[in-house]
Amino acid sequence: MNRKTRDHLLNAVTLLLSFIMFFPIFWMVLSSFKRAEEGLTPNLFFTPTLANWQGALLGSDFLGFLGNTALITGLSTLVALLLGVPAAYAMAFYPTKRTDSSMLWVMSTRMLPPVGIIVPLFVIFRDLDLLDTHLGMIIVYTGMNVPLVIWMVRSFMLEVPFEIIEAARMDGVTLWQEVRNLVLPLIVPGLAATALLCFIFAWNEFFFAFNLTTIDASPLSVYISSFKTDEGFFWAQLSAASTATILPVLIAGWVAQKQLVTGLTMGAVK
Repeated sequence: MNRKTRDHLLNAVTLLLSFIMFFPIFWMVLSSFKRAEEGLTPNLFFTPTLANWQGALLGSDFLGFLGNTALITGLSTLVALLLGVPAAYAMAFYPTKRTDSSMLWVMSTRMLPPVGIIVPLFVIFRDLDLLDTHLGMIIVYTGMNVPLVIWMVRSFMLEVPFEIIEAARMDGVTLWQEVRNLVLPLIVPGLAATALLCFIFAWNEFFFAFNLTTIDASPLSVYISSFKTDEGFFWAQLSAASTATILPVLIAGWVAQKQLVTGLTMGAVK
């Protein structure tokens, strides 16, 4: 097999895999414009309707759930960065003999199954009156994303040539000047990629939100689950609500795609 044929075959496989990955989203968007009784039908040709969008967005408190999601996701991402970046800086530029084991422990907390901690977490939140509150969910999502921030930002900081840091220290810069004017500007793509991943994880999270909120602080992921009732699935309205829910994430990813690709590939080529 010559190189040209191999390249064409690789392109064909890539297009096929891309189609397989994109098809569920395409079908969800398509189903959002079908009539309620056609929601589960596999037909591609139908008369489009906006009734599902009106029912999902205008006939309910969609904006309230959207506000909860934006507030919780935005603040938890910000707090996770404020806590995680200094920790990553300390582990990157002031390592100790226990740094590697500490990093392993930090990431192991991210692998903990949520179902394993939901009962004690529920009891703690009940006793502290944090159930169904924005503060409670911000705390949960911050704790969920801080290990990711530490792990990713540290790897980006390790790519900064230490000679630059040494030269700046010899010139007498303070710790704050070193971080603000030297280190952070050099890892902006990595910070953007980390922030976007934290945003996506918090935006899409369902398990904690479903078990720790009821009405006041419920995000869009809980709102979407309301379309499954004792009467069955309202599939067409569910598709409309789900499409509206993922749009902010898609837009954010599209806007920050350059920073995301650059950040996730920092250090990939030596």
